Amino acid sequence: QVQLVESGGGLVQDGGSLRLSCAASGRTLTNYAMGWFRQAPGKERQFVAAINWIKSTFYTDSVRGRFTISRDDAKNTVYLQMNTLKPEDTAKYFCAADYDYPRLIRGESDYWGQGTQVTVSP
Repeated sequence: QVQLVESGGGLVQDGGSLRLSCAASGRTLTNYAMGWFRQAPGKERQFVAAINWIKSTFYTDSVRGRFTISRDDAKNTVYLQMNTLKPEDTAKYFCAADYDYPRLIRGESDYWGQGTQVTVSP
């Protein structure tokens, strides 16, 4: 069993930056792919970024070049550095973990955090 806890969300102005963290417990993350998803009010959950066990990364088009996903396996933590934030990035951001990288990206992971709210004001 993996427990995931996100932190680092908040209110930021258009063009600002935030760094989200996802701390895992229960198992080491070394063999897991990790990802970030987001869900805005009234919308479906959307894939944002993923990183696998060899630190290969994948991003949705709307955040590529602005967001960076990284992992520190010694700290059992995954990060999402978000730069040049836009109002349309406003959402609750969730962390997910899975052994299966494609399943993670599809949003079908068994392990999810509770989310952290990111609000970008115009």
